[in-house]
Amino acid sequence: MSKLNVVCPHCLKINSIPKKDTYKVANCGNCKNSLLDTTPIEVDNTTFDHVIVNSDIPVIVDFWAPWCGPCKMMAPIFNEVAQKYPLKALFIKVNTEEQQELGAKYGIRSIPTLIIYKESKEVKRVSGALDPLRLSELVNSNL
Repeated sequence: MSKLNVVCPHCLKINSIPKKDTYKVANCGNCKNSLLDTTPIEVDNTTFDHVIVNSDIPVIVDFWAPWCGPCKMMAPIFNEVAQKYPLKALFIKVNTEEQQELGAKYGIRSIPTLIIYKESKEVKRVSGALDPLRLSELVNSNL
């Protein structure tokens, strides 16, 4: 059976799990918390690359800022859509106000900006707030 590397949303340790269509239970070998937790992870300059490089599932990154109105509108949508993809996609957030070097490094010119990474490479970039349907379609087209 083939394996899948996933980053624990709690402790950020890398877990190698059997690749399946669905999972009833999947716990981190380090912290024992569920790998099925789909709450988006806040990352910073030190954890961003770790998550992108070590995830075999697509990583959907939301570059946002706390003062941004469209970002505030999209935050609950991002969280809601993330719930649909346990161990299918990993949702992470980058606060560009606190992590300005990441915003600069990845050429973020407007927020919110979503970037989808597969196999450590950027495959899609979308700027502007999305409704739940458009965000789900974007994720589905990149699984």
